[in-house]
Amino acid sequence: MHELLVRMNDIFQSLGVQGLALNSFIESFFLVPPPDFLLITMDLAKPQKALYYATICTIASLLGGIVGYALGYWGGRPVFNFIFRNKHEQFEGVEKLYNKYGSLAVFFSAFTPIPYKIFTIASGILNMNFFKFCVASFFGRGLRFYIVSIVLMLFGEAIKHYIEWVILAVTIVIILFFVVLYKKRHILSK
Repeated sequence: MHELLVRMNDIFQSLGVQGLALNSFIESFFLVPPPDFLLITMDLAKPQKALYYATICTIASLLGGIVGYALGYWGGRPVFNFIFRNKHEQFEGVEKLYNKYGSLAVFFSAFTPIPYKIFTIASGILNMNFFKFCVASFFGRGLRFYIVSIVLMLFGEAIKHYIEWVILAVTIVIILFFVVLYKKRHILSK
């Protein structure tokens, strides 16, 4: 399986910017390597184009997310089961997150290493508000790809091995922000 993913990544890389867009698009609803690897390689090769590459990733990923949403909406659980090989427990976990957090669940799956593709298809199955899905996906994916590109523009090769830690740190800050906001609203509503 690892060899197949490496081969796919090589194909995407050989296509340049179109490969980056294709990788970002397909990864939003199917099992291919995350576009982060290719984005990092391209950012390091041409730091002056890093924001352009982040934009390509964001737009293509959102469009792929819409395809995932449509697959879930019209294909339902059979499509989910086919793509993810009957991982019912994953779908149940996603459903619980939706019931509790709504579009924030999509935002965090789009931003963090949580598999975004599971949430795109589940969003359609669970009939999530399409506009909220698109907004959460756009900001989650955009934030992720722009942080990677900006950090690489500023620090270059030296930071490459710590990108996951940077994303994790930003995720923690965002979660803390929402926790504080929630508690503040909860206190004010009493």
